[in-house]
Amino acid sequence: MGSIRRYMEFVKPYKWQIVGTVLIGVVKFSIPLLIPLLLKYVLDDVIDSDTLSDSEKVKQLLMIMGGSFFVFLILRPPVEYYRQYYAQWVSSKVLYDIRNQLFDHIQKLSLRYYSNTRVGEIISRVINDVEQTKNFVITGLMNVWLDMFTIVIAIIIMFTMNVPLTLVSIILLPLYALSVRYFYGRLRHLTRVRSQALAEVQGHLHERVQGISVIRSFAIENHEQAQFDDQNRNFLQKAIDHTNWNAKTFAVVNTITDLAPLIVIAFAGYQVINENLSIGTMVAFVGYIDRLYNPLRRLVNSSTTLTQSVASMDRMFEFIDEQYDIVDSPNAKDALEIKGAVQFNNVSFAYEEDEYILHDINLDVEQGKSVAFVGMSGGGKSTIISLIPRFYDVSSGEILIDGVNVKDYQTKNLRDQIGIVLQDTVLFSDTIRNNILLGKPGATDEDVVAAAKAANAHDFIMKLPNGYDTKVGERGMKLSGGQKQRVSIARVFLKNPPILIFDEATSALDLESEHYIQETLEKLAKERTTFIVAHRLSTITHVDEIVLVQDGKVVEQGSHGELMKKKGYYYDLFTVQQLGQN
Repeated sequence: MGSIRRYMEFVKPYKWQIVGTVLIGVVKFSIPLLIPLLLKYVLDDVIDSDTLSDSEKVKQLLMIMGGSFFVFLILRPPVEYYRQYYAQWVSSKVLYDIRNQLFDHIQKLSLRYYSNTRVGEIISRVINDVEQTKNFVITGLMNVWLDMFTIVIAIIIMFTMNVPLTLVSIILLPLYALSVRYFYGRLRHLTRVRSQALAEVQGHLHERVQGISVIRSFAIENHEQAQFDDQNRNFLQKAIDHTNWNAKTFAVVNTITDLAPLIVIAFAGYQVINENLSIGTMVAFVGYIDRLYNPLRRLVNSSTTLTQSVASMDRMFEFIDEQYDIVDSPNAKDALEIKGAVQFNNVSFAYEEDEYILHDINLDVEQGKSVAFVGMSGGGKSTIISLIPRFYDVSSGEILIDGVNVKDYQTKNLRDQIGIVLQDTVLFSDTIRNNILLGKPGATDEDVVAAAKAANAHDFIMKLPNGYDTKVGERGMKLSGGQKQRVSIARVFLKNPPILIFDEATSALDLESEHYIQETLEKLAKERTTFIVAHRLSTITHVDEIVLVQDGKVVEQGSHGELMKKKGYYYDLFTVQQLGQN
């Protein structure tokens, strides 16, 4: 029930539209309730009349049918149209609001969450689970009430016609209610389990589609087919469990709803034989039984639909309740005037509690200076630089920018002042222009071209089929590694931040592309505070300070010349690399 209560917060802004839709629906469902009454009148008061002549009977019948055709051909179609339209409109608006909030939530979740969760599962919650909740609005807030209204009105009309027969008609309703309550508790659980299994299939599929080149290169299609079959079979089993229980539910509940009309027909027929009931009343009653039990059958279907919707709500709110690791303090200040002086004071960090991977890092970087972090893979270099823009928060100690703790800045403002070029360049499946504009949305075309020229990207862009309007494909697959990197550097030029971070920005490139891009990076880093994570030491000999990190600790620190004179770890590493290159 908690999920429904929370979901109603999204529905509340559209409550009057829902009320209007229900009222239109009341009109729509009331019109068919006239038909059994018309049947009774035609049979008892027209056809079976002893006072009317045949011509008068025909005249009466034509008048009744003319009015009926007017109601069903002229009045009912627009009522049906507007009920359907507003029902879909309201539910679509609710889903639009939910997905907007979920996307905002997705952007605030920490990298720690994404490192532990598959992308496909997140997409499943935002797309599949949210779509399932649409039925709650249409069915739970509209159709259920209309069906209940139809049942109540039908019972009232039946009571005015014949009380004993009405009591016989509704004698099985308590048994129906008990059956629904028994079966649908477990159905909600089974629906959640099935949805999770489907999310796992989607997550597995998303990963494999992204890594299709690896599958092809290792020729492991058969192995991957078996892996997918395991995931798919798991979903199949959960779906069959769900279907099995659902089938039992329908078998029991529909048996109850099918027995009731038979009981009524038997009792009404007995009454007619004994001349305690007119033929017209019996026919009308059978018509109302249909009007009574068809909504009940729809309520059975609605129960299944609502159970699935509530299970999807549970999963949706479970995702919404994921906590943010990075939260702005109440008095956080903007970071619009950052100059770029950065200090690490006794910084330690652990991804998991008490499993520290950084220990007491101390560093003082003046504005406009450059620092390179070097060392063996897994030493903690990339983790250090990820703490500056608060992708993660320090476990102890503090990081200051211009003398202010990074936690005291507004996170969005802080990241606006930091430009990052990663080894794994991420471009979106859009035009080159729009990918560069990510650096500064709203910038002019002239600014975009100037940034591309500064990044040595303009020439190759102009040789592409559509220039700046060329689509780069998913993750920039249509561009070479060096071209992608230059586009990513162009957007940092466009952003023009005071602090730069290069995380092994050239290590995945060939030597020619690396040399070309290295010149561009040095040009970009001029007069900016720059942090570099480097694999090839020959690319960072020019920086102001080199920090060698080993097992999460700073073991050496100084300029290239100073460290070479010390003949310590850095000297050994540099010498080995030079020998390897030679």
